[in-house]
Amino acid sequence: MAHWYQWQGEDLILHCRLQPRASRNEIVGEHGAELKIRITAPPVEGQANARLTAFLATEFGVPKSGVLLESGATGRSKRVRIHAPGRIPAKLKIDRP
Repeated sequence: MAHWYQWQGEDLILHCRLQPRASRNEIVGEHGAELKIRITAPPVEGQANARLTAFLATEFGVPKSGVLLESGATGRSKRVRIHAPGRIPAKLKIDRP
């Protein structure tokens, strides 16, 4: 198992490293013990967090309400819970439980 994700029941927990103000929204890949994600929004007034949760909802096939930012609201390192992902992005090597 990678260090940047874990399963808790049907929920997937991601340990992310966010890069705001990127040229596009994308999952870059493993970055040490975190998953690096680039987001176009600036880190101002929660804009990057909102864009991150919307992006992850689309990537994992869940509604926006299915993505919860558990920690790291004001930093670049974040812990995100995805409730019962409908799919896993092809770029990621995540084993289902």
